[in-house]
Amino acid sequence: MLNHKTVEKNSILMVILVLIVVSIGGIIEIAPLFYLESTIEKVKGMRPYSPLELAGRDIYIREGCYNCHSQMVRPLRDEAERYGHYSLAAESMYDHPFQWGSKRTGPDLARVGGRYSDEWHTTHMKNPRDVVPESIMPGYPFLATTALEIPDIKGNLIANQMVGVPYTDEMVEKAAADLKTQVDPDADDVDGLLERYPKAQVRDFDGNPELLSEMDALIAYLQMMGTLVEFTSYDADANKR
Repeated sequence: MLNHKTVEKNSILMVILVLIVVSIGGIIEIAPLFYLESTIEKVKGMRPYSPLELAGRDIYIREGCYNCHSQMVRPLRDEAERYGHYSLAAESMYDHPFQWGSKRTGPDLARVGGRYSDEWHTTHMKNPRDVVPESIMPGYPFLATTALEIPDIKGNLIANQMVGVPYTDEMVEKAAADLKTQVDPDADDVDGLLERYPKAQVRDFDGNPELLSEMDALIAYLQMMGTLVEFTSYDADANKR
């Protein structure tokens, strides 16, 4: 008791002891990172975003969608039953910044890809109440009439390259062309796009082939989310260990 009172009455001593405890805890957390080859387990299927998906992600961030929708399914039974397989760190390895979040005014979107049709997404973005009557989400009808304008999509990919996203020189050089190819199934280099970005979905997303819109980009991004990882092989590999 006497020693405890001594620490409480001596502010300098208490600060020193607190710093020692915090330092020990910090070293224990940080030290392993210096000898681990990677803190992210690699899984099959993950790839960098296609230029159109990347543009859609930028719009998602610009419009503040992350304020109401997380992209992280927790490893809990009720979460998995509602949204699907719990999120893996590898699924966010190319996100800068990641979109995990902790607040859900709306549902988690980590597994939204393929759950709804493009038409549903277009209607939902224009007026959410048309498909979800109780929704409090604001509408974004302007996305369908706003042309997707990206002055330097190559620069966008290069910036991601600099922070570790493995875009190749070919991906960078063909970024502008790939942006347009993904909304045009009749384009000349669809096979090349799919070789560079496996599982990329190629079609007109917003129902208006006359305009490459911000809606096209956003829906392309949403339809991709949660569709890349091959969970069958991931679970099989995990069971072997």
